Amino acid sequence: MITRPLLAAGLAACLALPAQMLPAQGQIRNAPSPRALEFAAYIFAAANVCGYRIGTEEFDALLEKQNVRAADVNPRGPFGAKVQTMFALMSNQMQLNREKACLAVAGEYGPEGNVSKNVLLPAPAADAPAAPAGGKPAQ
Repeated sequence: MITRPLLAAGLAACLALPAQMLPAQGQIRNAPSPRALEFAAYIFAAANVCGYRIGTEEFDALLEKQNVRAADVNPRGPFGAKVQTMFALMSNQMQLNREKACLAVAGEYGPEGNVSKNVLLPAPAADAPAAPAGGKPAQ
């Protein structure tokens, strides 16, 4: 019987605390939707398997539309483990039929993408000769 007044007193004391002493409530957010996590994993898998670069501004803008920040879905982010699991599965599946998968993802998110443009950009050509320093042609 004595515990009830103690619990009531403890609750009243917690409610009377100033806002500065309460836990940081502004940092609590809802988890990203599964669709947003799948989208991030899909883009990461396409970049991994097909060698595309990710257009960060466009990628961030698409994540923002889904109320997600890129920091949330990167490997060290709070939801990075979930994204990495999906990434591994998607990468393995894309690798099975790499040519068709790369064409499909480029058609959706490449420079001329029908879903969104410039999320995935072609990798820079590694075979292109580098320009000599000084601007003079090599002899």
